Amino acid sequence: MLGAASNTLMGLDDRYRLLIEAVTDYAIYMLDVDGRVVSWNAGARRFKGYEEAEIIGEHFSRFYTAEDRAAGMPQRTLDQAASGRFEGEGWRVRKDGSRFWCHVVVDPIRSPDGGLIGFAKITRDLTERKLAEESLKHSEQQFRLLVQSVTDYAIYMLDPTGLVTNWNAGAQRIKGYQPDEVIGQHYSLFFTEEDRQNGTPQRGLATALRQGRFESQGWRVRKDGSRFWASVVVDPIRSETGVLIGFAKVTRDITETVEAQRALEKTREALFQAQKMESLGRLTGGIAHDFNNLLMAVRGGLEIVRRRVDGDPRVVPLLDNAIQGAQRGISLSQRMLAYARRQELHLELVDLSALVRGMADLLRQSLGPCINIDTRFPLLLQPVLADANQVELALLNLAVNARDAMPNGGTVTISACEHRFDTKEGPLQPGNYVCLALTDDGSGMDEATLAQAMEPFFTTKGVGKGTGLGLSMVHGLAAQSGGRLLLKSEKSRGTTAELWLPLAVSAVAPAKTDSVQQPEPQSVMALQVLAVDDDPLVLMTTAAMLEELGCEVIEASSAEQALEILTRHQIDLVLTDQAMPHMTGTQLADLIRHRYPQLPVILATGYADKLGGRAGNLPRLGKPFDMDALAEKITAVMGQP
Repeated sequence: MLGAASNTLMGLDDRYRLLIEAVTDYAIYMLDVDGRVVSWNAGARRFKGYEEAEIIGEHFSRFYTAEDRAAGMPQRTLDQAASGRFEGEGWRVRKDGSRFWCHVVVDPIRSPDGGLIGFAKITRDLTERKLAEESLKHSEQQFRLLVQSVTDYAIYMLDPTGLVTNWNAGAQRIKGYQPDEVIGQHYSLFFTEEDRQNGTPQRGLATALRQGRFESQGWRVRKDGSRFWASVVVDPIRSETGVLIGFAKVTRDITETVEAQRALEKTREALFQAQKMESLGRLTGGIAHDFNNLLMAVRGGLEIVRRRVDGDPRVVPLLDNAIQGAQRGISLSQRMLAYARRQELHLELVDLSALVRGMADLLRQSLGPCINIDTRFPLLLQPVLADANQVELALLNLAVNARDAMPNGGTVTISACEHRFDTKEGPLQPGNYVCLALTDDGSGMDEATLAQAMEPFFTTKGVGKGTGLGLSMVHGLAAQSGGRLLLKSEKSRGTTAELWLPLAVSAVAPAKTDSVQQPEPQSVMALQVLAVDDDPLVLMTTAAMLEELGCEVIEASSAEQALEILTRHQIDLVLTDQAMPHMTGTQLADLIRHRYPQLPVILATGYADKLGGRAGNLPRLGKPFDMDALAEKITAVMGQP
């Protein structure tokens, strides 16, 4: 029986030895009480590199680094193990000198009577885990440094309730708080009072939880109370088990970007508005030109008939009424040309203070007794370069608009001041200007009305109470004079119209009127006149008016035909239209002056075009003209030496 038990026991020992020898992921070996190796398994051979014959009898301290040996680490390990157990991690050294990180357990081995007979040592190679941990730690340190180094973004974390738990340099720069001032505070601190009242902070966190992310833009508040426009992203942070840990919050100050975008949109809108006004101007100018030609034929014919039936009480009133209607049409076309910046301007030095004083009575009569006029002018105001008559008309139009905006009375303030624009960022080109402003306290305009106010034929007045060309005319005058009309208005808060005009750079002589005595229209002199116009209605009327003045007329419907006529006839004067196809009136005048230097040419045009070449100094006759204006111009031209 004892022999069988001994065999069984020996079998168990063999099995334990086989088990330990089979383990390759752990170094399992024994030390004697002095720390010398007395056994060595396959796992020890695999990751320490020593064969059993090389290491048995050697002190286990050879597995330690030189630093640990010098510090007495091996002996402290045995001393601690002798007292119960030693467990720890550290660097160990392989046979080839390479290091590995291991987890070590050392247990004492005692005899049945309790005496210490050695140590059982188990070592596990954790190098891969250690390297992974160090890599992760390094990555976390780098990420922390990265987050802390970012200054263009506020990057910080919130706990699940919205309290700030950390704070980077960008948050400090953008929001103005030091970490100790804000950590532990609820992040609603950064919201405006309005947003806090309507629950915006809570909705942001709730949305992030529900949708996995929350993105928005809005006003946020710095420590000093100033506001900035922020782009915000909030992401929930969860543990591996899905438990909410908190929120990651990234905020960027995009105030400058938004303002730049708004400025770009404003510039685009201004460009679009300018292009629209320019297109409307071209359209209006073309309509006015054709309208002028029609009025030329109508009024010219009526005047001739009026002269020939003078004295008939039944016909004369009708003709006078028709002529007056044509004249009103001419006034309308002049306003259209003013909007299109193609009216005739007689530029001269204009003292705006004196101009407004001279209009005082006219303004009082136009505004009525219920409206007070307040003028505010500096003691010294430099003159502007403008057409005085057109400025008066513009001011009168603005005054009438102010009157209509105050049906129950009020105050109109007329003021002026000088201003210089140094860059093109302003509403005008660089230079010195005078702003002539007219302000009322009337009904004002909403944004939609204000945007259309200067468009031709746009009016808020009732049918028959306005043409819609008043502001258009003022706009055209300002632009053609090198200035600008600016309107500022709010609904129920009145309107300010600012007429900006350039200061006179150098002395300009006031426009001179021809000191020619008004001729008798019945007979200017017996002249052979070549009349050139591509519009047959205008050509026929012009010829009739010339004949009424005593001239012999030859008609040409084109510049080419006029040149051909000049080769066959003796002509005393050429009266030509400007806007003709194939060859304009100025081009025709250049050819005539080259071929017939002594032959005078009068240019008839409804446009204020800048003429080039030698034709720039041509005598000009504004269309539509009447017989008196025609006779005056012919007399002035033919009377020149």
